[in-house]
Amino acid sequence: MPKEHHQSKSEKVIHYIKNKISEGEWPIGHKIASQRKLAEELGVNRSTVVAALEQLKEDGLLKGVMGKGTIVINNTWTLLAAMPQPETNEKPKPSLLKLNQSDEAEAFEPDTAEDFIQLSKGELAEDIFPVDNMQQVMMRLAGSLGAFGYEEPKGYLPLREAISAYMKRQGKEVSAESILIVSGALQGIQLISAGLLTRGSSLLLEKPSYLFSMHVFQSAGMTLKGLPMDEDGLIPSSIPKHIDPSVPAIVYTIPSFHNPTGVLMTEKRRKELLDLCASMRLPIIEDDIYRELWIDAPPPPPLASLDENGDVLYVGSLSKTLSPGLRIGWIAGAEPVIERLAEIKRQTDYGSSSLSQRVAAEWMASGLYEEHLSFVRQQLKKRRTAAISMLQTHLGDLAEWDIPSGGFLIWLRLKANRRVKDIHAKAYHAGILLNPGSIYTNEAVQAIRLSYGYASMEDFETGIKKLKQIILDSL
Repeated sequence: MPKEHHQSKSEKVIHYIKNKISEGEWPIGHKIASQRKLAEELGVNRSTVVAALEQLKEDGLLKGVMGKGTIVINNTWTLLAAMPQPETNEKPKPSLLKLNQSDEAEAFEPDTAEDFIQLSKGELAEDIFPVDNMQQVMMRLAGSLGAFGYEEPKGYLPLREAISAYMKRQGKEVSAESILIVSGALQGIQLISAGLLTRGSSLLLEKPSYLFSMHVFQSAGMTLKGLPMDEDGLIPSSIPKHIDPSVPAIVYTIPSFHNPTGVLMTEKRRKELLDLCASMRLPIIEDDIYRELWIDAPPPPPLASLDENGDVLYVGSLSKTLSPGLRIGWIAGAEPVIERLAEIKRQTDYGSSSLSQRVAAEWMASGLYEEHLSFVRQQLKKRRTAAISMLQTHLGDLAEWDIPSGGFLIWLRLKANRRVKDIHAKAYHAGILLNPGSIYTNEAVQAIRLSYGYASMEDFETGIKKLKQIILDSL
């Protein structure tokens, strides 16, 4: 017998309203009919309608507005969170929800990577790591540490409060209750896919994108669909042609210093993306982990701060700016959505490290984090200047690239047709680690992702000189 035959009358009313919202018949701002009219239309008591409406208000889908009645306030993430948890034949596997690597590049590096010149590593160099300040923070915490138990599902409250204050400075008002601490940004994205999306959903994302190198989403039954980019970022007008109305879809984007291209999405383009997704009722995951690595000027406001409809789930992290070893990231969104994700995380790992959360809270609440970011930007500027000069000297005739305004990645595009796979293999044998562009596109591409954030500038130049000879020999 179909499941809906077992539903209570109140559940049937809730199901009816959710369908109206999900199918676009009742858009955001739509005024719900009166309780009496709904009761008559659905053949139930008014008290049943009242109970259903109260539940939908708690779920964050409806809101009572003075002088307007009850209106629809969300039709994307909050709607997904209010639906039954996606049914699968088995529970989410920890292997799909955890990734303890600091970057996807490590999946392509040998165990003895220290012996290589690492032009692929997606993290900051050891000499940028704040050793002295980290030791001071640990010593301050040592005197106040007690027995560690499991944190509350959303994470250590002082850390969530510090992140709330930090995001307010970024232009996004979000309470501590609307923040979930996760073990790195990637776990946050994986929790979203496991807890809110059904198998067969489409993930629309920039092409290239680092997510193409992660197979967990395909393993979870999701299809990745690449969207074109230009110098201003993802092209929103390309989205409709990649949509199948019968298949649920979400948009994933790295708008600030995109991985792997380094592109910064303009504010105009961000607004265009938000407007289009709002019109198509497409939820957005904003992966903003590189935001603070700006060099020339602060990036435009986050998509989340420009979002008026609750379409954006914001993902942040300290892995790229402070320490990948802390494994601290966060998701910010509507409270009902965060509640749903917190429960999925509790079932997965009972919460992120208590010690790491306390260390992160101390960094963010004390002002040390902002001081450290200033130092990081200075170092990245020096490294970028040196890297671009070396590339121009040694590879100017063989490749082209755009100068990133932040981050530490350069998308090197070869001018002549070469077998990048062979270049990658020869570089490996020459003691150089590169990331071929194909791992970010799932197809052959005449590009290599370089990082100037980790290797010393002496090693970087040595690596580029060797790369030049390898490219020349590949003719």
